[in-house]
Amino acid sequence: MDTGILILRLLVGLLVAGHGVQKISSHLGGRGLAGGTEEFRADGFRGGALTALAAGGGQIGSGLLLAAGLLTPLAATGAIGVMTVALTVKWHNGLWVQNDGYEYPLVLIGTAAALAATGPGAWSLDAALGLTPYPLWWAALALVAGLGSGLLTRLVLHRQASAAPRTAARGER
Repeated sequence: MDTGILILRLLVGLLVAGHGVQKISSHLGGRGLAGGTEEFRADGFRGGALTALAAGGGQIGSGLLLAAGLLTPLAATGAIGVMTVALTVKWHNGLWVQNDGYEYPLVLIGTAAALAATGPGAWSLDAALGLTPYPLWWAALALVAGLGSGLLTRLVLHRQASAAPRTAARGER
């Protein structure tokens, strides 16, 4: 079981972190901070570069923490939060990713919640530091706080109906 959790943590954590790197730099196929800023503005968000930096930083931080298995409930909360924002952007396209839908953010939200519920496994920094096992209520708190922070971010930073529609060619959130 620990091997499976390690593989899941590394895969999801590094993908979430890599997604954040793309928001703020030209690494991993990103379009730099200017491109991340443009993407958020096209999706109808206020804040410009600060919004892109916050989203990218949140993805990098939560992804690396998940991959390392460090402060797992906090890492899951961050990943759930940023992916909830992405889900709200893609909601109107339906579920499936081939239509630029919210399938991918939903999978990441579910995976982060599952990692909060199962814990990071024996091969993690949490285990090495004696922080595990986390009580199950941490998973519920991570899910509620992550979903709540993502929805609040959407509510506060998104302009109503003034944004240009997003095209599928721009890629994932």
